[in-house]
Amino acid sequence: MAGKAQTWVMSFLYIGTFGSFIGYSTAFPLLAKSLFPGSAWATVAFVGPLLGSLIRPVGGWLSDRLGGAPVTLWNFAAMGAGVVLVWLASASGSFWLFFLAFQTLFVTAGIGNGSTYRMIPAIFQAKAAEQFGTGEQALLYGKRQASAAIGIISAIGAFGGFLINRGFGMSFAATGSPAAAFVAFGLFYAACFAVTWWCYTRTVGVARLPSLAHARV
Repeated sequence: MAGKAQTWVMSFLYIGTFGSFIGYSTAFPLLAKSLFPGSAWATVAFVGPLLGSLIRPVGGWLSDRLGGAPVTLWNFAAMGAGVVLVWLASASGSFWLFFLAFQTLFVTAGIGNGSTYRMIPAIFQAKAAEQFGTGEQALLYGKRQASAAIGIISAIGAFGGFLINRGFGMSFAATGSPAAAFVAFGLFYAACFAVTWWCYTRTVGVARLPSLAHARV
C-alpha cells in the first residue's frame, strides 16, 4: 500500500517536471507565433527543448549532493517564479524578452526531471529498508519496486504535456490571452511545492530515515 501511494505522489510531481518539459516544448512555438507574429520564433524554437535536455543531468548531480527532495522542492519554487516572468514578458511586447524568460521554464523543468527521477529509487529503497532492514534482500526488493514504479510514473508524467497545451488553448478561447493558463500553472507548481515538502522534506513529528528522500506516505 505504501509503495502504491508513493507511486501516485511521484506521478503527480513528475507531471510538474517531465510533463511541463513536454508541454512547453510544443507550446512555445504556438505561443510565440500567436503573441509575436513576424518574430524570429521559428529559428530559435529548438533552443529551449535542447537546453532542458542538456541540463537534466544537472538535476541528478545536484540531487546526489544535496538530496533529491530539497532540490525538487526549491526547483518547483523556481518554476513558479519562471511562470511569473514569462507572464510579464508575454505582455512586454518584446519577443526576445519573452524568449529569454521562457528559457527559465525549460531550465527548471530539465533540472526537475533529473531530481524527481533521482528521488524514485531512493524512496523505494527507503521503504525497503524500513521493511527488511539494510541487507541484500532490501536492496533487491527496492530495485524491483522502483523499476515497476518508474514505468507508471513516466507514463502519467507525460500526460502533463497535454495539460499544458490544453491549458493555453482554454485560456485563449476564454480570454484571448494566456494569462489564465499562467495563473493555473503557478498554482499547480505551488501545490507540487507543498506536496514535496509534506511528503519528503518536513521534519516536524517525523522519524527520518538516512535516505536521499524520506518515504513516508
